[in-house]
Amino acid sequence: MDVDYCSSLFSFRICTAGLPSDVDINIGEMCFHLHKFPLLSRSGMLRKLIEECSTGDGASFSLRLDDLPGGAKAFELISKFCYGVRIELTAHNVVSVRCAADYLEMTDDYGDGNLVSETETFLDEVLSTWADSIRALEACEEVMSYAEELHIVSRCIDSLAMKACEDPSLYGWPLAGRESKQSPENTALWNGISTPTRTKSTGENWWYEDVTFLSLPIYKRLILAIELRGMRPESIAASVVHYARRYLPLMNRQSSFRDANQGKNIPKPSEADQRALLEEIVGLIPNKKGVTSSKFLIRLLRTAMVLHASPSCRENLEKRVGAQLDQASLTDLLIPNMSYSETLYDVDCVQRILDHFLLAEQASAVVTPANIVEEGQLMDGSDILGPMTTVACLIDEFLAEVAPDVNFKLAKFETLAASIPDYARPLDDGLYQAIDVYLKAHPWITDVEREQLCRLMDCQKLSIEASTHAAQNERLPLRVIVQVLFFEQLRLRTSISGWFFVSDNLENSVKPNGNLGLKEDESHPIGSAEHGATNDGKDDMKHRVSELEKDCSSMKEEIQKLVKTKRRWKNFTRRLGFRKSQSCCSKRSKPSDLRATPSSQQNCENIEVVVPGALKVN
Repeated sequence: MDVDYCSSLFSFRICTAGLPSDVDINIGEMCFHLHKFPLLSRSGMLRKLIEECSTGDGASFSLRLDDLPGGAKAFELISKFCYGVRIELTAHNVVSVRCAADYLEMTDDYGDGNLVSETETFLDEVLSTWADSIRALEACEEVMSYAEELHIVSRCIDSLAMKACEDPSLYGWPLAGRESKQSPENTALWNGISTPTRTKSTGENWWYEDVTFLSLPIYKRLILAIELRGMRPESIAASVVHYARRYLPLMNRQSSFRDANQGKNIPKPSEADQRALLEEIVGLIPNKKGVTSSKFLIRLLRTAMVLHASPSCRENLEKRVGAQLDQASLTDLLIPNMSYSETLYDVDCVQRILDHFLLAEQASAVVTPANIVEEGQLMDGSDILGPMTTVACLIDEFLAEVAPDVNFKLAKFETLAASIPDYARPLDDGLYQAIDVYLKAHPWITDVEREQLCRLMDCQKLSIEASTHAAQNERLPLRVIVQVLFFEQLRLRTSISGWFFVSDNLENSVKPNGNLGLKEDESHPIGSAEHGATNDGKDDMKHRVSELEKDCSSMKEEIQKLVKTKRRWKNFTRRLGFRKSQSCCSKRSKPSDLRATPSSQQNCENIEVVVPGALKVN
């Protein structure tokens, strides 16, 4: 394409003199028909080229400037400047024009107020505002090598980092977003820079959307610069999350890679580009616990598995998730299995995450000086045991969720369940539920494996509801059922002993003189009204103690009657909520009721549970 400035753009100045063009500047497919004297008077490089190519007879010649930064668009503005035509510099073109002016050596040595100084002055004005600094930084990508050499990229990044760490409302920086449209009355044009006359309200995330339009290398440098200026890790992590959700379609809720970006005007990056971007983003997330939600980290881990990210990247994510596993939910842990394993969910990944959590907890326990906790604090659920207890409940829920999978191996179930320390489970109800679901989904496992599986739970830590269910659960081994009944009996005896202890204390606190342990000289009333009130209180106390003694005596008599025969013991247990009580040595029990093999029945006959003062089970 030919551009004849003599006949079009500059006819008002050149063509009136009737001077034809004597130099052709070719840039790519563009050809500019110009005059050599306006060019050599402003550019040192063009002066050298013209002197070398000029023959002295006035004949025209051609020059090629294919390496010019900014290409034909930048040279069009430069040629106007050489002819003295006023050019309009903006945040979009000032970087390319500045680089092209330096390339053509348009310094003040070839005329005062040359293009290098003019663009440098305008660039300083551009960097004073947030929006134009973003535009200038984006424009650097077209001439990156030249912009880096002239330190324009670093100046833009420093300007943005400084403004991101400050409150923009204090300085009136424009925050015109890419998606928002400004009305003409709310904008003003000053020296080619568009600025809004009103500053919208801002929060900590006011700059997240604007920086997502930057390429990954520039965005990474900007985040590092912001981090060096002391911005909170939470804000940096939030910006990285915003950037990741824009360029990683699989991070969204859509399950299909093909449909992840439908309805958005965002170019769909290839799988390889997404993999490289994901690995870079993982390195940008601040390495501090809690700055990023566990939900996002696990979703990032899923995406890394789908994109086949490097093992080091996946391991890094698993460690981050493990460090804050107590903040995750059951839905987060249901990671689809991407390997050749037969299970639906990735149990091995959850095991590795749990191992990282346990290592982190052990390290924190060693660092903490006061790592000895009293028993009362353990029972109250202090902050030290809070995360561990939460993770124990989470793992029990996960086991119950994946237990119906027929391909879930018993060894993996036992390993995952046994990884949780015993003290982390105040109750074993969740673990019992998982074991029950696994036994129901895997009826073919042997009696030895059933016994081994049930050893994972502590029958003493089952609630009343769980104990009631376990006592009637035909899928459990008979030995476990007997243990459950024994501990329920022991719990009942402890409760009754507690009632007797209270009764004895109340009985001993009442003296024969009715003064409730007061000395005789201290029991004289002051005034008739106070004397009457004291007598009423004594009578009421005596009445309550008497009623309590009667209740305790009746309970003693009933217990003595009930422990004489097994038949009455069954009636007593039925009152406590046991609908069916099975005796492992009863001759009336049918094999279908116990669901036990002859070997199990033989072992059960050798069980003898003795509670002092109560029932003996043979």
